[in-house]
Amino acid sequence: MRVAIVGAGPAGLYAAILIKRFRPDAEIRVMEQNPADATFGFGVVFSDQALAFLRDDDPETADLIEGEMVHWSDIAVVHRGERITIDGIGFAGIGRLDLLRLLQERARALGVEPAYECRLENPDSLGDADLIIGADGLNSILRRSAPEAFGEQIVELDNRFIWYGADRAFDALTQTFVETPHGAMTAHHYAYAPGRATFIIEMTAATFARSGFAEMPEPDCRAACEALFAETLEGARLIPNNSVWRRFPRLTCRTWHHGRQVLVGDALHTAHFSIGSGTRLAMEDVIALVKALDAEGWAVARALPAYQAARRPVLEKMVRAAERSAAWYERFEAHMALAPWPFALSYIRRAGRLDAERLRGLAPRFAAALEEKGISLETAV
Repeated sequence: MRVAIVGAGPAGLYAAILIKRFRPDAEIRVMEQNPADATFGFGVVFSDQALAFLRDDDPETADLIEGEMVHWSDIAVVHRGERITIDGIGFAGIGRLDLLRLLQERARALGVEPAYECRLENPDSLGDADLIIGADGLNSILRRSAPEAFGEQIVELDNRFIWYGADRAFDALTQTFVETPHGAMTAHHYAYAPGRATFIIEMTAATFARSGFAEMPEPDCRAACEALFAETLEGARLIPNNSVWRRFPRLTCRTWHHGRQVLVGDALHTAHFSIGSGTRLAMEDVIALVKALDAEGWAVARALPAYQAARRPVLEKMVRAAERSAAWYERFEAHMALAPWPFALSYIRRAGRLDAERLRGLAPRFAAALEEKGISLETAV
């Protein structure tokens, strides 16, 4: 079987790894337009649940990745200067470059050597491939070559955000909300390696317009953000990496496959960064795709519809949660009218997945503290 994989990010590399595990005889070609050590962003976050899922399906890769991860068991919410800890919600972080390096090593050990700085201009040039996997992200050449066939829909949200790193770590996945002269802003920040963290700054369109960031050169913008979040950074500096102000693109596809082509990860769908599941969802897409191929005897014409049928209900549940979370962030400035503890409850329930019973089981100390303060766990978001 001949497989062409477009994109050598986590999804593309993982597809090569899993297919080789199931079909050692497969001829796999992986193409990536960027250099091997190029990446955008800083850290990748996995929940404990996501890591368990990975371990169930591919313990060798799980062992490889987990050994280099930074782990923490709490979320912290900072509002009006008060830090509130939400216990029991475990996460692990790893540098995106470190994750890519580990997956590259695993792919090579299985006999797959990705071709870097190799840009695919036209999917028709892959004429000898039995299966073409589009793992090439939001700007996927496969999807954009046939947007109507895939039923592509892209809608940008209103908030503006910028992705930085920071030269310090944090002891929890932390969400800091601050009032500034321009309006409310928030920072999503979490460690991914010793002394390193991801630091995403987000604000409404109105606050962005008042800030003047749109007209600032990036170094001036970075300095201004360091000043606005000085108390949070505690002397640390922000680190740029293709750091530009963006609006989050919500991508959906009606159909996941077209002929022998199939999409996974951000080429197929996006999930708002506030739930930290983009890489996890991409790798789970790959797992579902390879399971469908194996179950259908590697008959591509049967396997691709089976992949969509099996995976879509699970994915849509996660995407709905991400959309609810994104909607909460689009209104976060209004939510900041709440006092810190009710605000923290609103934050943790924003995705609609935690009722009172589940919250008590997941974060017992946080739930008990709320009830001691007379705050109902049934409070609407």
